[in-house]
Amino acid sequence: MRRLYFLLPDAHSASAVTERLLVTRIPERKIHVIAAHDQVLVDHHLPRANLLQETDVLPAVERGVAVGGITGVLAGVAAIALPGVGLGLGAGAVLLTGLAGAGFGAAVAPMLGISVPNSQVETFRDAIERGELLMMVDVDKEREAEIGKLIRNICPQANIAATEPHVPPFP
Repeated sequence: MRRLYFLLPDAHSASAVTERLLVTRIPERKIHVIAAHDQVLVDHHLPRANLLQETDVLPAVERGVAVGGITGVLAGVAAIALPGVGLGLGAGAVLLTGLAGAGFGAAVAPMLGISVPNSQVETFRDAIERGELLMMVDVDKEREAEIGKLIRNICPQANIAATEPHVPPFP
């Protein structure tokens, strides 16, 4: 799955692109639009991007699990190294502290990630503030060129400015 990022000059263009994407069997849940004012999205029935697209929640969770897991494993190894206590704990302590650390990281990281804007979206922030709309479309890798061509046919001024190589299947 790939995420295509492109700017559209106005809501009418975004509506036309959205309608065509829906006709070509791109589900609405795979189309995300960001505008300077949410009312534009409501007025034109455009699918609004949610927090998963607008913030760095998912990358933060990934980092939280990794950092928490590593920290937990190191704590488990340190516990095993304690004289007299370590031998009784065994390898189970390393596993349990690693899992506990990963769980803690997964629980805390989203709280931090939700406050950090999506780095890809931030590159388009000035254009969004000028009134352009950022559309993100999640497509299968095989359909990337087809969808790009379709978008440019509907709105020639649209330029696919970025692609994200891997998009988790659930957002």
